[in-house]
Amino acid sequence: MLEALYKKNKKGRFDALMYIVSAIFVILIIRLFYLQIMDGEYYHTKAEGNRLRMVSVTAARGVMYDRNGQIVAGSRPAYTVSIVPTGQDIDPGELNRLATMLNIKPDVIQSKIAAHKGGYEPIRLATDITMDRVTMIEEHRHELPGVTIDVEPLRYYPYDSLASQLFGYVGEVSEDELNELKAENLETPVGPGTILGRSGLEKMYDDVLRGIDGGKQVEVDATGRPVAEVGRKDTIPGRDIHLTIDLPLQKAAEKAVADQLASLRSQGIPAQGAAVVAMDPNTGAILAMVSAPGFNPNWFARGITSAQWNQLNNDPNHPFDNKVISGEYPPGSPFKIITGAAALELKKVTPNEMIFDSGRHWLIDKRNAEGEALGWLDFNTALAKSDNVYFYEMGNRVGIEELDRFAKLFGLGEKTGIKLYGESSGNLASPEYKRKVFDQDWYLGETFDAAIGQSFTLVTPIQMAMMMSEVANGGIRYQPYVVSRIDNSDGTPAEIFGPKKMGVLQVSKTVMDLIRNALRDVTAEGGTAGALFKGWPIEIAGKTGTAENSTGRDHGWFVAYAPYDKPRIVVVALVEQGSFGAGSAGPIVRDVLAEYFHINGAGTDNKNGTNGNGSSTGVNTNSAANNNSLGTTSTNTGNTANGSTAAGGDNSSNTAVTGPQQR
Repeated sequence: MLEALYKKNKKGRFDALMYIVSAIFVILIIRLFYLQIMDGEYYHTKAEGNRLRMVSVTAARGVMYDRNGQIVAGSRPAYTVSIVPTGQDIDPGELNRLATMLNIKPDVIQSKIAAHKGGYEPIRLATDITMDRVTMIEEHRHELPGVTIDVEPLRYYPYDSLASQLFGYVGEVSEDELNELKAENLETPVGPGTILGRSGLEKMYDDVLRGIDGGKQVEVDATGRPVAEVGRKDTIPGRDIHLTIDLPLQKAAEKAVADQLASLRSQGIPAQGAAVVAMDPNTGAILAMVSAPGFNPNWFARGITSAQWNQLNNDPNHPFDNKVISGEYPPGSPFKIITGAAALELKKVTPNEMIFDSGRHWLIDKRNAEGEALGWLDFNTALAKSDNVYFYEMGNRVGIEELDRFAKLFGLGEKTGIKLYGESSGNLASPEYKRKVFDQDWYLGETFDAAIGQSFTLVTPIQMAMMMSEVANGGIRYQPYVVSRIDNSDGTPAEIFGPKKMGVLQVSKTVMDLIRNALRDVTAEGGTAGALFKGWPIEIAGKTGTAENSTGRDHGWFVAYAPYDKPRIVVVALVEQGSFGAGSAGPIVRDVLAEYFHINGAGTDNKNGTNGNGSSTGVNTNSAANNNSLGTTSTNTGNTANGSTAAGGDNSSNTAVTGPQQR
């Protein structure tokens, strides 16, 4: 009986064990079913992700050509070092070895790896490394798991800083930017490693120039080191654009600016910045555009260093700003063109009316630039010699409202519409503006200031070029443009851009002819720029000017077009803190015109620093201490150096203030 009971219990335990084993087996079968069938795709993807990597391949950006087909921005092959993240911290020894080979600090590499959030996408560590460093890394590949060397297209600017603000620069998309782009559009072609335009034309036409990145699928070993390529998606290069820029003229303008700034500084004049623009007055096409100082966009393409970034970012002369379109300055004496047009068109003066300049205006003690008295003057002589007293009287007769209206007719106070980021509107002096900003009344002295281009009026060099183009071409306002064509991928034209007429100047031909005649006399013997163009085979029409600057020496202007009878080019130059325009900006314009018309050895008499009247043009003795007038902002108050009373002052008593005037 005991034996039977033992056998029964033994059989019961055996049956229980069998039930447990069977249950476990069933559970394993079910689990395997879920892993293989239900969740199979998920785990297959995870396994493949540990074995395969998708590596993006950067597309070559489109080429920028000048108007003659010369490359001004392109791409070249360059060695790029990347590291494939493994999800683990990089070994300190590997980090130090890699840093030494790349000649960068270990913490720079570490910060790039730490900032990366793109899964297993390669992290670009260095671009455009030299062949000796490529060789060094290849010799130590076994010590550097996950490190790869690829040949990628590198954005390249063959002329370094030439037209740097116009062309712009590029940079790799950041993690935050990529997330924002994906949030806006899940189908965005921008991915990790994509190169984007950051400024200038690179940014404005980024969707055209960028292209579409490709990729390659690589197999990696347990350490993350690529061992084989298993698939590839070809890149689609960006499309090319053709510019209106003339490369030889651009080079000449850049050299003229550099030479003149160096010359002025050697004379003790603290000129550090300048803006130059050359434009076809019959189309609006930009032929050259210079903003100084500039920067080297190749620094950004290769990966800018902290030292380089700090150098540019801390420069008080703002090398990133395109002063041609964003710099705002008082127009100075070139504004007399508008004042004269208003006075003649409204018949407030006749061309032959003689007005006596005793050295000061008879209502308010406002004087000429160097205190001179020029006697009896008609319109032509007054504009050619840039007589302040005459134009004070024109402002008195015309009034601020009409001055403001005519300035708007010429396109001042609003953007020109050039297709570039960062264009400023400028500002026009008016009682409304003063009331809005300062809550103060307008005074006659401020009208006098406005009549000679001072007071609250601010303009950009591109606006001055547009104004001068209207004078040159008979009154047609063309929108400035710098891109003439966008190509398809096969090189055929996709879009062609040409002159865009924005309006017609409502000033009679008779009046405009009078103004043009006077501007021609500016550059003739006895004019304020007569020495600049002495001996030239063609006639130049131009205007000198000086813009008051509350923070330092006055800015110098020179605006011109040529030839006088059949204008083909307008050139505008602005030299920050250059003093009188004839001596600071004038030589730049002369050199640009000399290049354009292939004139050698003409107009060099200005080296003695004198204008057509024999007076000094190189140095304005007016110091900042005696000049509280408006500079490049419109927030100044108090008495101006030319004897006006700006916002906050009361000139109703005609108090005499006899500081230097602007020519």
